[in-house]
Amino acid sequence: MLDITIDNVGKTWIAEDGRRVRALDGVSFEVAAGSFCCIVGPSGSGKSTLFDVIAGLAPADDGRILLGGKPVEGPGADRGVVFQGASLFPWRTVQGNVEFGLQAQGMPRAKRRTISQSFIDLVGLSGFENALPSTLSGGMYQRASVARSLATSPRVLLMDEPFGALDAQSREMMQAELIRIWGSQNTTILFITHSVQEAVFLSDKIIVMSSRPGRVMADIDVDLPRPRDRTDADFGAVMREVYEHRTSNEAA
Repeated sequence: MLDITIDNVGKTWIAEDGRRVRALDGVSFEVAAGSFCCIVGPSGSGKSTLFDVIAGLAPADDGRILLGGKPVEGPGADRGVVFQGASLFPWRTVQGNVEFGLQAQGMPRAKRRTISQSFIDLVGLSGFENALPSTLSGGMYQRASVARSLATSPRVLLMDEPFGALDAQSREMMQAELIRIWGSQNTTILFITHSVQEAVFLSDKIIVMSSRPGRVMADIDVDLPRPRDRTDADFGAVMREVYEHRTSNEAA
């Protein structure tokens, strides 16, 4: 069963100087329900534009996007979103941030407290319920962001380079934690990254984007057992396949 269908999507922005910039052109791919899909590509490949269109933050000029067979026409509770930069409310505690979406839905306090606590426990932040975002490390901050996004039980979790600002050790730790969290949920994840290694470690499918205008260069299934070993020969073979598609695009 499909969760996300991207069908011939195109998007053009108007630059500050009035130029028309084609960010996406004829982008098509599908993501199965409950799977983990990564999108990789160079800067300017339209990855973040595609993210915004799927999230409903910007309309597509051409084509269509379906979630669970229904067209995306704007933001919705069926999509949770995690950004790279600061997105938590700085004046709310970890628990207050995780409860925000539930509170917006009108859920009674006792019920949302129970649900938020379960997701705080899930992401490993037990004991930090009353901490403010400014007191958290980068990894803890992103754990709280993931908990907030999952608390409303979205159909799809969209993640735009969420670990890009972390140091290498923290990034690898958060990748492993995300796989653990994903394995305990029935959520489809669409994850944008510059890192080929990160994409191979995380995903069931990798979409390789071209430079502007963004097009799909390759749709690669990653059939590696979990947990994955970055030093394994098969892991390296998938990385080489992704790099070959990226290199052929750069040469063109």
